[in-house]
Amino acid sequence: MVEVNFCKCFPSFQCHTPNIVKSMKHTKCEVLSRPYYYVFLFLLYVVSVLGNTAVMVIICLDHRLRTPKYIAVFSLVFADLFGSSALVPKVLDIFMFDHHYIPCDDCFTFMFFCYTCLAMEPFNLVALAYDRLIAIIFPLHYHVKVTHRLMFSLIASFWLLIITAILIEVGLLTRLSFCKSVVIKSFFWDYVLFLWLPLVFILSCYSCIGYALSKIATVQERGKAFKTCTAHLSLVAIYFLPVMSTFRYTHLNARLTNPFLVSTLPPMLNPVIYVLQTQEIKESVKKLFKIRKKLKIKMKRVVIK
Repeated sequence: MVEVNFCKCFPSFQCHTPNIVKSMKHTKCEVLSRPYYYVFLFLLYVVSVLGNTAVMVIICLDHRLRTPKYIAVFSLVFADLFGSSALVPKVLDIFMFDHHYIPCDDCFTFMFFCYTCLAMEPFNLVALAYDRLIAIIFPLHYHVKVTHRLMFSLIASFWLLIITAILIEVGLLTRLSFCKSVVIKSFFWDYVLFLWLPLVFILSCYSCIGYALSKIATVQERGKAFKTCTAHLSLVAIYFLPVMSTFRYTHLNARLTNPFLVSTLPPMLNPVIYVLQTQEIKESVKKLFKIRKKLKIKMKRVVIK
């Protein structure tokens, strides 16, 4: 939980509450008071940073991955990396060092970056769903319908939409007066942002894909086509299932821990899924290791000579 002293930061607010912020020592969540929670959170963050950075480096180094699909993948891992870096260090600072007070400007800035990255992930999944839809339903027209320019424009428009919407939201919040309870019972102000529209689009895409696959004659061909969608479906499940479960609970422990799962588990698991389930990434990793071995052999020969 985070305490925000709005009255101190906005002198124009007329607050008549003597005790502006309640003490957190008596309201701290049981889960957040245990040391193993912070260790687990830190390990998730480290794995997330290493995994997402590795995927970004692989995409940049391998020219075979410079395809429209991997523009969306790069945007996804970038949002995961940036979002987890915005959220996790601040959460650790709040709960490990008892820094429960946060100035309102810092709170709004924190909120902007967290929401931007969190809301951008489902839109990246929308772009990848469109890519799979065209690849399966119109395989012969894939390279005509899904171009670098189209995918880059789509991703850029999503980023622009999210940033504009969050800026408007934050701007409107600064006009509000917070003079009673200023205790926020969460890591940040969590609620559903642009989630249902992307989910409906993704489900519609896979309904069309399922209908198209049902027309394929052999089961082997169906399985081969569906296998190209398994990585994306895994990402969709990892993101949306925790999100949908979060807003079903009103208990404090659930409201605190579920946003944590939504914000930290997908960034950690996404690169792992892409490395294990995407053939192109596997081949790129093997190629990079082969190049590394060849360089080591050449270096040894130079040293021997």
